Order: sequence, then C-alpha cells, then structure tokens
Amino acid sequence: MIREKDIESILSVRRFNRFYTHAFGFLQKRILGSAYSLVDARVMYEIANRPGCHATDITTALDLDPGYLSRILKKFETAGLIMREPSEADGRCRPLALTDRGEQETAKLADIANDDVADKLGRLSEKQITEVVAAMQTIENTLHEAAGQHSPAVIRSHRPGDIGWVISVHGAYYAHAHGFNENFEALVAQICSDFISSHDPKTEHCWIAEVNGKRAGSIFLVRQDEATAKLRLLYVDEAARGLGLGKKLVDECLSFARRARYERVELWTNAVLTTARHIYEQAGFHLIDEDQHSDFGDPQIGQRWQLDL
Repeated sequence: MIREKDIESILSVRRFNRFYTHAFGFLQKRILGSAYSLVDARVMYEIANRPGCHATDITTALDLDPGYLSRILKKFETAGLIMREPSEADGRCRPLALTDRGEQETAKLADIANDDVADKLGRLSEKQITEVVAAMQTIENTLHEAAGQHSPAVIRSHRPGDIGWVISVHGAYYAHAHGFNENFEALVAQICSDFISSHDPKTEHCWIAEVNGKRAGSIFLVRQDEATAKLRLLYVDEAARGLGLGKKLVDECLSFARRARYERVELWTNAVLTTARHIYEQAGFHLIDEDQHSDFGDPQIGQRWQLDL
C-alpha cells in the first residue's frame, strides 16, 4: 500500500528514470547507433573484464535468465566474437573469452560510450561535473546500503587532486608498513610527475578506486615501448581490503593493455609485498628476474614480473 506522503517521491524517481534512460539512449533497440543492444554490450563487457568467467558468472552478475544469456552467447559464437576455452582442471567446464574480433568490437563499444559521455560532460563546467558524479555515487551508495549490500567500488579515471593523493598514501603506507624511506616516496613522485606531464591517453592510463565516494586504491599503466607496457603503483587502502579491489584494478589495467594492442605487461615489485604478488600471480604474471637492493633503506629483494597478452 503506497502512503500518500510517498507519492511525490515516487513520481520524482520515475521522472528521473524517464529522463536518464532517454538522455543516454537506453530506449533504443541498438545502443548508441551500434549493432548491439544494451544487454549485448553488458555481456561483452563482463566477458572482457572477467578473465576465465563462465556463463553462470554472467547470469549472476547481470541477473539474467540463463536461457536468454545462452541465446546471446550462441549469437556471439556464430558471429566470431567469443570462444569457449577448454579448462585444464575440468574438460566439461569451458570458460568464455573474447576472440580478436570480439576484443575489437568491445573496444569500439567502449570508445563510443566514452565519447558519448564525454560529449555530455563537455557541456558542463568542472564544478557541475563534480556535482553530477557525486550525485550519481550518492544514489548508488544509498540504494545499496538500504538493501543491506556493500557499496560497490567505483573504478574511474584520475581527476585533479588524485595524483597528489597517490604520492601521499604511497609514502605514508610503505613507510609505516614496510619501513621504506623517503627515496620510495621520491620514486613515486617521479613516476606520477612523468605520467602527468607526458602520458598518451590512448596507450597509458591511471585508475582510481573509490568506496563510498572516498579514494581507496590506484593503479597506472605506462608505455615502456611499442610492445611492452608497465603496470605501476598498485595500491589498496587498508580499510578497503577484502573487497577484491586489487584484482579489479589489475583486471581493468590489463583490459586496457589488450585494447591498446600491447604484447606484454611487465611490473617491478618487492618480494615482501606478498598480497600484491598473489594478485599478480592470479592474473597470470610470472616471475622473470630477482635482485637485491637497498634503495629504500633495509635490504629488499626486487622482482620483475611479466604477462604475455
């Protein structure tokens, strides 16, 4: 039974839904003039960003009817967009993966969506953009909390003020947790300075993770040469650990690297950082070199890891 005092709020929510779905073209049969529906695009996104995923993972993530998803996947297979990879652990279990053509189509969809949003935001001032994004995050966080769910992390591109935060949290955390001296903070500052002054957005990127509207993590992908990218400055705030942010940041980074047509991704870390090393191993990186150094104070074992894409 709807209470009379709630009617105005209900009508306001419905009015916003009508505006939002029209403004972003969600009522169209094909999203943003592409050959794909909104559901098609979401399924492709899940496959691209969930390495080794199965159909059941996608039905759960998107709350789709299994039969409906099965028809979409069959359509994608026929079109040469996806393949089902054999599993070494269980021959009956075949994880989904994008083909080269599927990766190209997914990248095109991402570019179309990014351009569309950029066009809409381009009409706004910096202050208005900040207010719009904050309002969206408030809606998302509030509804999740009301449903008794954890607010999902938001993985976004960097904004003014983020790079200073990256330098600060890296310096403070690694000094406290591992005894790294100011040389480490200087290294982080140099990496960030180089990125800000000369990065190419087509081949290099920085992502910031947010939880409940607060910064909680970072990761960078920078160009080493035409074939090789470097993963740098993975960080997850202690208060946000256990939410899978490290894996999400690495997955986002590797998806971008594949779209940018890199052949491999390398990274340098220290053996003492066991949690980060576990994330890299899960993502498919393998250790290629070790050396001992004292660059940040006490002796450490530096490690180079590599992933062929």
